[in-house]
Amino acid sequence: MPSFPFSQLIPVLQVAIGPVILISGVGLLLLTLTNRFGRAIDRSRQLVAHLREADETERKRLTAQVDIIYRRARFIRLSIIMAVLSVLLVSVLIIVLFVSALMKLPADPVIAFLFIGCMACLIVSLLAFIREVQLSLEALVLELGRQQAHSA
Repeated sequence: MPSFPFSQLIPVLQVAIGPVILISGVGLLLLTLTNRFGRAIDRSRQLVAHLREADETERKRLTAQVDIIYRRARFIRLSIIMAVLSVLLVSVLIIVLFVSALMKLPADPVIAFLFIGCMACLIVSLLAFIREVQLSLEALVLELGRQQAHSA
C-alpha cells in the first residue's frame, strides 16, 4: 500500500463531512418514522380490540380506520426502508471516497452513482412520509366525523 501523507488526508476528511451529516439527518428521520410506525401498530391493536365488541355501524367505522392505519403502516415501512437504504449508500460512498483517495484510484462514476442513489432513496422516503401524513389526516377526519355525529 502506498504511503499517504496526513496532509493529503485532510481534504478527504473534509469531503466526507457532508455525507456524515446526511447520516445524522436521516437518523433523526428514522427516529420519527419508527415512532410513528409503533404508534400506528399500537392504535391498530386498540381498534381491533374494540372491533370485536362493536355493533354493525361501529364495526364499519372501525374497519375503515384499521384499513387507513394499515395503509399508513405500509407507507411508513416503505419510508423506513428507503431511508435505511439511503444511509447504507452514503456509508458505502464514504468508504469509496477514502479507498479511492488512499489508493489513488479514479472513482468519480461510482461516487456519482452512490450519491445519486442515496438522494433518490431519500426522496422516495420523504414522499412516502408525506403520503403517510396525508393518510393520518384522513383517519382524523373519519374520527372527527364520528364525534360530530355523536354530539349532534
